[in-house]
Amino acid sequence: MRSARPTDPDIGRHLLRDEGEVIVDVVHHHWVAYAVPLLESAVAVLLLGATSVVPAQVSTVPFVLALALFAHAAWGTARERKDRFVITNMRVFRVHGVLSQRLATMPLHRILDITVHKPLHGRILGFGHFIFESAAQEQGLRDIRYVGRPDERDLAIQRVVQRSGLRGPRVVN
Repeated sequence: MRSARPTDPDIGRHLLRDEGEVIVDVVHHHWVAYAVPLLESAVAVLLLGATSVVPAQVSTVPFVLALALFAHAAWGTARERKDRFVITNMRVFRVHGVLSQRLATMPLHRILDITVHKPLHGRILGFGHFIFESAAQEQGLRDIRYVGRPDERDLAIQRVVQRSGLRGPRVVN
C-alpha cells in the first residue's frame, strides 16, 4: 500500500502482512488541525500587501515577517499531513514526523482504557481527542488529537478488541 501523495506517510510498509494484519481504519487529522496554518497564511498575505503601502525604508520588515509566517504555516501543514493513526486487527499505531519519522505501536491487548475527549467546539465541528491508557506508563500513543468522527473510531477499536477475544468471548462474523 504505497502512499497516494508524496506528503502521505507510507503506512503499508509497517503492516505485518505475513501475520495476517489488515487495516481497519486510517485516521487523518480533522480539518480543524489545519486552522492555525491557514490563519498564519492569511496574515502573511496581508503582510505582503502591506509592503506596498508602507514606506520603502521599512517594507522589508513586513516582507520578511510574511516569509517567516509562510514557512511556519508550511511546516505546520506538513507536520499535520504526515501524522497518521492506524487501527488494524492486531494493534494500533501512529506514524508521524516530517524530516525524521516516528512509529509508536501498541498491541490491542495492552490497551486498558480509551478516553474520548470532545470539547464543545469539537462536538460542534465533529472532532475529538483520544487518550489511551495502557500497561506502559509512557508511550507515543497516549494522546491522539483532532480525530474526526471520534465516536465511530472508538467503536471501531472496541469492535476489533472484542473480535480478537481480548475482552470477553470472541465474536465471529
